[in-house]
Amino acid sequence: MALLLRTLGRQSVCLAKPQYSVLYRHVAPMGSTAKEEMNKFWDKNSRLNRPMSPHITIYKWSVPMMMSITHRGTGVGLSGAISAFAVAALVLPGSYPYYLDLIHSLSIGPFLTGLAKFGIAFPVSYHTYNGIRHLGWDMGKGFKIPEVYRTGYTVIGLSVITSIALLMI
Repeated sequence: MALLLRTLGRQSVCLAKPQYSVLYRHVAPMGSTAKEEMNKFWDKNSRLNRPMSPHITIYKWSVPMMMSITHRGTGVGLSGAISAFAVAALVLPGSYPYYLDLIHSLSIGPFLTGLAKFGIAFPVSYHTYNGIRHLGWDMGKGFKIPEVYRTGYTVIGLSVITSIALLMI
């Protein structure tokens, strides 16, 4: 319908015949196409020497900024890992105890085992605690800058403590 009205409007059919006034009463006139508007926008920005868009490199790094990036990264990483384990469980032959015994037989040592445990525990605990922090924000709590930093450091501290506690198990 919009395409029909645009075509009729461009050919001035609607404007010339009063019986079509019902069709074009609420239609905005189209003086240019989207491509023309986009070209005008980029030409103006180039002429004024404006940057293409703000990029992460122009901002001063802060704790809330790093925490936001880390929260998104852990979310993507965790969902990818869970999906990979689910697909592996469906596709690979053998059962869970078989692969657990395989990992134990590698004899990788306590340091690498602890590092792997921390590598699994930290994203889970960080994403969980920061998610709780976000729930507080959804309720309208903790938006003042000192509170944002305090809760941020609390999330980091709790994540490290929880990860070390899980590492010791």
